Amino acid sequence: MKYRCAFLGCGPRAAGHAKAYEHVTRGQRIACCDLNEERLSKFGEEWGIEKRYTDLAEMLAKEKPDVVHMVTPPTLRVGLMRQLAEAGVPGVIVEKPICIGADDYKQLRELEATSATRFTVNHQLRYHPQVLDFLQDIADGKIGEVKFLDASAVLPMSGQGVHILDLIFAFNGYARPQTLFGASSGYDDINGTHPSPRTAAWMITFENGARAVLQAGEGAPRFEPGPNWAHKRIGIYGTHGFMHWRMNGWDRSLPDGTVEHGKKEYAEEDVVGEADLINAVFDWLEDDNSATPTNLDTSLDEWLVILAGYLSTVEARPVELPFDPPDDLLDQFKAFVGAE
Repeated sequence: MKYRCAFLGCGPRAAGHAKAYEHVTRGQRIACCDLNEERLSKFGEEWGIEKRYTDLAEMLAKEKPDVVHMVTPPTLRVGLMRQLAEAGVPGVIVEKPICIGADDYKQLRELEATSATRFTVNHQLRYHPQVLDFLQDIADGKIGEVKFLDASAVLPMSGQGVHILDLIFAFNGYARPQTLFGASSGYDDINGTHPSPRTAAWMITFENGARAVLQAGEGAPRFEPGPNWAHKRIGIYGTHGFMHWRMNGWDRSLPDGTVEHGKKEYAEEDVVGEADLINAVFDWLEDDNSATPTNLDTSLDEWLVILAGYLSTVEARPVELPFDPPDDLLDQFKAFVGAE
């Protein structure tokens, strides 16, 4: 069986999703949908997709896809995800960030609890070959028990910080966060769809005793020349060793005390990571017990950490998790940093 896969949104980011099918044997690109007919036509031509629609309901009714790649702005998440769930789409891969604030977070919590659709957030970094290698090392006990994680991205929290937060969760075994204390300043809204602090530095304590520092935006460290988006990284420190993952390189301590270094091509790892994420969705469709690690429930747990960062900034105090965020938390944060 080959899974029938469709694309909702045909902008530049959708190309990364489509290209991954060069490494996917269990799925095929069967349709695409976009309100912009010029963009729709260009995407369809580039990726050999003949069935093209400007109406989502029509595409779902006629094509009945098994998986939909939802590559749309986060401001459109809730309504479109509800439509896909109500249409009975079995699997949906949603671009990050999953939310923009607290009100949509709560609506997606309700959708996750009531829908049979398997939603996965597109944190493809979780499936990069070098990340998988490091995760296996941790599982094998090669750096002992994880105690501290140091993660950063030069793009702001809703741009790339969410990717790095997802890696914090992965490398810490998905332990539940207990408290967050941090500071944020400034406000950016990339393309009018990605509201975020201009800079943020947060300390997170987890139930397993590990702690993490998450920094995103202005002031985040740069390790080599390159554009802002090319500065995602995470260091993982255990009881007797460490690992350091960067966009184009890595470091790993060895039992004799020496350090191993390596280079990699981010673009090459990214397309493989995207393909592996797609294959993980297929696995989940075949087995209810094989939920993807970047499933909607886990991704909303991660987004609640983002909201805790907003609340900690506004109220200048540590925030205990989980908590019930006020619906207008984003507006409170904007007012606090002078964005309104």
